[in-house]
Amino acid sequence: MKTLLLLCSWMILCNALPFEQRGFWDFSMDDGLTMMRDEANEDGSGYTIPPKFMEPTALPPFMPPLDICPFGCQCHLRVVQCSDLGLTSVPKNIPKDTTLLDLQNNKITEIKKDDFKGLTNLYALVLVNNKISKINEKAFEPLQKLQKLYISKNNLEEIPGSLPKSLVELRIHENKIKKIPKDAFNGLKNMNCIEMGGNPLENGGIVAGAFDGLKLNYLRISEAKLSGIPKGLPSSLNELHLDHNKIQAIEMGDLSQFSNLYRLGLGYNNIRAVENGSLSTLPTLRELHLDNNKLSRVPAGLPDMKFLQVVYLHSNNITQVGVNDFCPVGFGVKRAYYNGISLFNNPVPYWEVQPATFRCVTDRLAIQFGNYRK
Repeated sequence: MKTLLLLCSWMILCNALPFEQRGFWDFSMDDGLTMMRDEANEDGSGYTIPPKFMEPTALPPFMPPLDICPFGCQCHLRVVQCSDLGLTSVPKNIPKDTTLLDLQNNKITEIKKDDFKGLTNLYALVLVNNKISKINEKAFEPLQKLQKLYISKNNLEEIPGSLPKSLVELRIHENKIKKIPKDAFNGLKNMNCIEMGGNPLENGGIVAGAFDGLKLNYLRISEAKLSGIPKGLPSSLNELHLDHNKIQAIEMGDLSQFSNLYRLGLGYNNIRAVENGSLSTLPTLRELHLDNNKLSRVPAGLPDMKFLQVVYLHSNNITQVGVNDFCPVGFGVKRAYYNGISLFNNPVPYWEVQPATFRCVTDRLAIQFGNYRK
């Protein structure tokens, strides 16, 4: 009889349906909890299972982050990169702690008043290669810590107004700027570098006093329409680049204010003459670029420049080189010897040049002559 009962019990268990989970908390409803609930209902004791054992705890509502990266952009470590996205305007919801915002290579046409609202920590703003032709005069006011503004390769016809006082570097080349008014850089005492080449700027377009108050180290106005060295440039300059213009001569007084200049770029102009004594006002000059001009002789005054080390004179019309054109005579002192003199592509018979001509050059390999080929 006992054997028969055991056999029947085994058959009932075998025919039972498998467990099917219908909810997340089905595993918590084990036999013990079910039995306790049933017994409580049968004897009327009123015992009930506390709700916290019966129902899942409510999940907190979803809280979006305070700063959301703009759609399509990449945000990492306070750097927001939105380049090459075909944007026609500055995106919204830029994180407030952004320090570098990259918007280059888009189709932005206008910078509006509130485009940078709240970005008080922005350090660098890149707007290169867009189609910007209009900037609201108050657009940059929120950028209290901006130091680098790159807005080259756009359609601007004037220097943006109300530039941040914290600005250190401005690159605005390859636009359509024809005029620099007197108050263009007003109050920018921290400005160190301005790159504004590739604009249709003539000498008359630089208004007197346009650079007043600036203590620049670097200025580049290349690929413009300058016919002479502009007046009123900052006297603090260490580097001045005026290459690819229409400058015809260097006259006395053109460079008199640049006592700190150590690199002067005047290549690719129409310079035919350098007036005697015009270079003597550059006591610290180390590099002189006069290549690709129309000089017929080595500029006078080079032997008196004690720190001059590099002279580019290639691609001119120089027909002869004198023995004292580069080095001081007699007991003249030169504190830094030349390490680069280029004279190639000139109609000068190099075999006739005296060896003593380069007595103040560090090495013969520093002299680049080559054959002249018409």
